[in-house]
Amino acid sequence: MTLWRWTKAAVKWWVVTFVIGDDWRVAARIAVALLATWGLVEAGVRAWWLLPPAVLYATVRSLHQAVVRER
Repeated sequence: MTLWRWTKAAVKWWVVTFVIGDDWRVAARIAVALLATWGLVEAGVRAWWLLPPAVLYATVRSLHQAVVRER
């Protein structure tokens, strides 16, 4: 039972710290891009090209929002 608690706590910490990080919106955008890529691949479309622009968009959008907040 203790091992299970430790594992849950470690996974929760890892997800919050590294996946979500400071801005949950970036993680949500990347998750949507991953789901869209998966859906397109399942439909028979080569969708390798979707993730790089999605990551770039999520990064630029996050930086823009941070700059606007600082003003």
